Amino acid sequence: MTESTQQTSLEYFRYRLGRDLSAAGGWFKAKWKSSLLFKLGAFGLIVMLLAWVAGWVFLARDLPDAEGLLDYETPLPTVVRGIDGEIVHSYARERRVQLQYPDFPEKLVEAYLSAEDKTFFSHGGVDITGTANAVFDYVSKLGSGDRAVGGSTITQQVAKNLLLGDEYSVTRKLKEMILASRIEGVMTKQEILELYLNEIPLGRRSFGVQAASRAYFDRDVVDLELHQMAFLAILPKAPERYGRAANEERAMERRDFVLSQMEENGFITAEEEAAAKAKPLGLVRQRTQRSADAGYFLEEVRRKLIADFGESAEDGENSVYAGGLWVRTSLDPEMQDAARKALRQGLVRYHGSRGWSGPIATINFDDGAWDSQLASSNISVNYENWRVGVVTNRSGSSATIGFSDGEEKPLSGLPNALKAGDVIAVVPSGNGYRVQAIPHAQGGLVVQNAQYGRVLAMQGGFDYRLSDFNRATQAERQPGSTIKPFVYATGLDHGMTPSTEIDNSRYCYYQGRRLGEKCIRGGRAGEFPLRYGLEQSQNIMTVQIGMTAGMDNVVQQIEDLGIGSYDPYPAFALGAGESTVMKMTAAYAALANHGRLNDPTVIDYVQDRDGKVIYRADNRKCDGCNMPKWDGKPMPRFGLKGEQAMDARTAFQTMHMLKGVVDRGTATVLNDLGLPLFGKTGTTTGPKDVWFIGGTQELIAGAYVGFDTPRNMGGYAQGGTIAAPIIKTLIRESRDKWSDLPAIAPAGVRMVRVDRRSGKRVLDGWPTNDKRSAIIWEAFKPDTEPERSTRADEIAAKRDEILELIKSARGGAAQADEASNDEVADFVEDQGGLY
Repeated sequence: MTESTQQTSLEYFRYRLGRDLSAAGGWFKAKWKSSLLFKLGAFGLIVMLLAWVAGWVFLARDLPDAEGLLDYETPLPTVVRGIDGEIVHSYARERRVQLQYPDFPEKLVEAYLSAEDKTFFSHGGVDITGTANAVFDYVSKLGSGDRAVGGSTITQQVAKNLLLGDEYSVTRKLKEMILASRIEGVMTKQEILELYLNEIPLGRRSFGVQAASRAYFDRDVVDLELHQMAFLAILPKAPERYGRAANEERAMERRDFVLSQMEENGFITAEEEAAAKAKPLGLVRQRTQRSADAGYFLEEVRRKLIADFGESAEDGENSVYAGGLWVRTSLDPEMQDAARKALRQGLVRYHGSRGWSGPIATINFDDGAWDSQLASSNISVNYENWRVGVVTNRSGSSATIGFSDGEEKPLSGLPNALKAGDVIAVVPSGNGYRVQAIPHAQGGLVVQNAQYGRVLAMQGGFDYRLSDFNRATQAERQPGSTIKPFVYATGLDHGMTPSTEIDNSRYCYYQGRRLGEKCIRGGRAGEFPLRYGLEQSQNIMTVQIGMTAGMDNVVQQIEDLGIGSYDPYPAFALGAGESTVMKMTAAYAALANHGRLNDPTVIDYVQDRDGKVIYRADNRKCDGCNMPKWDGKPMPRFGLKGEQAMDARTAFQTMHMLKGVVDRGTATVLNDLGLPLFGKTGTTTGPKDVWFIGGTQELIAGAYVGFDTPRNMGGYAQGGTIAAPIIKTLIRESRDKWSDLPAIAPAGVRMVRVDRRSGKRVLDGWPTNDKRSAIIWEAFKPDTEPERSTRADEIAAKRDEILELIKSARGGAAQADEASNDEVADFVEDQGGLY
């Protein structure tokens, strides 16, 4: 077509347009002048058009942006994994699991389409027929108080659930329709269905079909049968109604209706429909628990996550209860089971026959049904066959116990103070139950990897369900004699050796001109090597070492190891300060780790919902680890982890001496485990607390037992008889986790044969497998080895050996020494006011 021809066509079009508009305008003017009815109709039409535009502007002006759904992230719980990568827990206030569209079974999608929106794939967001039915239903129910059927498409439900809320009004319905049209313009049908099936509330605190599948059937969606899929499809209408056992008949009717719709829509055959209708609902009352029994450990993880990332969505995109974090922890479930069992058995063993320790809690029957109150209290116990219940009736020597499921049984073994409303622990007895005492004494236990600081297990009390106070990390207690190794380590750093002899007869201290000098007598009189003082937990020797090395240096060493900050007074050399099991265990781990201190960690790393690592506990650099091609040089390796808090040789010397505590000292109860164990017992003034901390060069365990409000535990209570047996049970229950390889010494340590009683060097004999052998290997720094023993030394050593055998025959020297010397005597009052 030529340019002139194009111009001619354009002119013709303009001519026709002008002529037709003029004709229409003329017709409109003529009608307007001649017909009143036409004027009224035209005016009404204009008003309606303006009203429609104004209404649209009014409703649409503050609607959310539909495009925001493209970046919408479902609020997801945090999933916690153990050391082996298996899921051990999740932090969730709602049950949510996000799936992608291909993950949803086809029949499940078809069930929801049949139940909610069979024209979903053909409409543009609003179903005209469904909307008309909804309007008719709404008008017919005006004034009745009944709620009209929604008539909402799946797209409208997405708009309502995610962007608008559940307000019941015509205005909200109109906004919903506008927004649904917008959503259809920015999202595909599959994307809309994915949002819907992940977000729809389906009862039992579950959102989305995967969470509901677990809540109602304890199955993943891929494992559901047809009749179960149809049941899930009925829940959007009334999830709390159809999910209850009392409404099973109504749920069956609605489920069968959905199955009929699926057959009518061609999604299933008649035979499949009949087979599915013949099946019962099959709802489970309680789904399988995926959480490890590690309440104290998992609560410690939760606290750290909240501190770092926030609690709810308002705190940030990676919050604990909405961010969908994946957390890899150092929790070893097998070690945790062993730790829980060991501490509980130790507490029950100590409690013995002391009788009932009072109720766990009380319930006021005037506040409502006792079974509902008990269930909502979340008080329970998971130990052997124990149960927690409430005393529903007490009349003289008879009583009944009730449980959260409403069951009531006869109760026997009634303490005088027991009354109705008491929440107590019970054990089966005959055709009823018998009162069981919860140990009044509590304690804490921690197991830590020495080389990396990873906490493998943590038990902060008898049962987390009874008390969430974590005594492993929150209870500040006097560590007693477990502090002594760090006093001896300070002495080794200031010129002493394991063979240095220290006077154990008495300790004299000048208290000022008015009080003068005060002297305190020790246990066994005489001078003894450092090893003897540590093995037998001699208080006088410990104070002598601390004062000689300088208490300023001692408390600095203690602070460098993260135990605590104390004043330079002699009492703190005997454990008069306060610390936690976690801190003490980490300090002992530094002894095993050649003096390198690692902060104890419960989290290895954290990933966001997309798998990106956003936190890592081990931040060591590894130059060359990510090179695309090997350069022929030695393999790149990570550097050492932790901070060098003490001399590596000193740490090994101290650990080596602590092995004697297990071999011959106050922790001989651990002797028969066949492991190269080291450690130290502790018994504080009173005694109020008893301790043991120790292990191997790879794993360290620490435990204490005491009352939450410190009080006397009884004169017989000792670290070697109460705390050390707890560690023994722990090791026996997790024996395959403990290596029997001997400790490795750092560079600069010389192993020398010595007489263990005199500390003198021996050249004409060898150590034996007898733990009480006179000749042992001792660790020394270069040029600090002792002189050779003399004949007089050998005679004195023989005399000591005979005396030791006599004492052993009378009842055991180790226990006697523990009782007399492992206590932290009150230096201020009982031993002369030393300060």
